[in-house]
Amino acid sequence: MDRVSKVNYYLDIAETVSERSTCLRRRFGAIIVKNDVIVSTGYNGAPRGRLNCNDLKYCARDKMGIPRGERYEMCRSVHAEANAIIAAERDRMIGSTLYMCCTDPKDGAIMPNTCSCMMCKRMVINAGIESVVVREDKENFTVYNVSDWIENDDSLSGKFGY
Repeated sequence: MDRVSKVNYYLDIAETVSERSTCLRRRFGAIIVKNDVIVSTGYNGAPRGRLNCNDLKYCARDKMGIPRGERYEMCRSVHAEANAIIAAERDRMIGSTLYMCCTDPKDGAIMPNTCSCMMCKRMVINAGIESVVVREDKENFTVYNVSDWIENDDSLSGKFGY
């Protein structure tokens, strides 16, 4: 019997969480895990009580032609990482791992080459999360050490997007 790896087990859960997303561009799911216990989950969508983009049937950023990775203040959604962090107690996040998966809202395909935006990176750093694991496809993933985000401060680069 082949057994799924622990990392892909958590990424499978993050992928399932992404199915709750209400974003018309990209569906993200995130879970925070510490000591093999799921601390919290989050997906991208409008704040509670507000209409979601899938309810409105349009994306304001698409209408304005805003490229991926830029002008997040124009987005209706709270990001998956932020929602997972909001739902967790900080002491349970210190030293944890955040697992994340991005899927296409049209066909559910895994979207590779994604990572946290600058704002979410700041939240991940302050939450005390140790690493972020992002799914590339059903078997492969990229591991980001949060300490690298502290040392290599991308907010100083003047480069936008990702």
